Amino acid sequence: MLRPKRKIVGYSAILLPFKADGAVDWDAFRSHVARTHNAGLAPAINMDTGYANLIDDETRRQVLKHTREICGPKGEFTSGAGVFDTPGSTFNLDGYRKAVAMIAEFGGTPTIFQSFGLTSLPKAELAGAYAKIGQDCEKFIAFELGKMFAPFGAIYDLETYEQLMQIKNCIGAKHSSLSRDLEWQRILLRDRKRPEWRVFTGNDLAVDMVMYGSDYLLGLSTFCPELFAKRDAAWLSGDASFYEINDLIQYLGFFAFRPPVPAYKHTAAMFLKLRGWLTCDDTHPKSATRPASDREILADIAARVEALLT
Repeated sequence: MLRPKRKIVGYSAILLPFKADGAVDWDAFRSHVARTHNAGLAPAINMDTGYANLIDDETRRQVLKHTREICGPKGEFTSGAGVFDTPGSTFNLDGYRKAVAMIAEFGGTPTIFQSFGLTSLPKAELAGAYAKIGQDCEKFIAFELGKMFAPFGAIYDLETYEQLMQIKNCIGAKHSSLSRDLEWQRILLRDRKRPEWRVFTGNDLAVDMVMYGSDYLLGLSTFCPELFAKRDAAWLSGDASFYEINDLIQYLGFFAFRPPVPAYKHTAAMFLKLRGWLTCDDTHPKSATRPASDREILADIAARVEALLT
């Protein structure tokens, strides 16, 4: 199943940084978007890495505004579009379409977050719900999310996945089950049914899935977008340095995405501060945190990253 010398498409989630007083650090955010865009990766904003379920609509709008300014009028980026409901909620189509419309206003590609209401729909209605959510946008990305990431997540069966592939303006789906086997099944289905469809791996514990035909939409790449870009270029050219770079990225992924998985955002803030990209490694006050002792290990990894970049 290896796909040597394939061009990898990478979307990199952007961490939303905070100052010590709890305010968003917009200067640091803009710098990180620019760094990602300049590396050749498409920024992915208002995702889990950007605390999408914890911020309000005005903050999401500001994130969109700053991203469009940095990427320019034609720069590609994606933004999470979700309805952040509670257990027992019904499917809120109007809420989803409002979220999609705000992203379309800034020319972004929506990535449709799951919700309690969406994943509670009968299997036969799921693909139709996605089609209705995205009916007014040029293109969108679907999203399967394992419950280790969020309680409203669900991994669909292959029949439902194939139905999603039949939606013309749905260009692909992010797959976050952390299962290689389930992702390989989707790659093979894609090859048979719709070769241009993108399987965006969300498996931060198996970032080598790009070797088998996945592209990526990852939180891990927020730590070092330029190293991901260098790795991807090595794969395209057939340079064996791909493996050394990928090994270091995976080491960082295992450390950052250990339980509790949502605390990876604090790990990212620590790492970016160690790299001199943030002045504060605080997170959103409602987000999980890591022990201060992590910084010593992260400092060693940061030094190794810098060595590979020079």
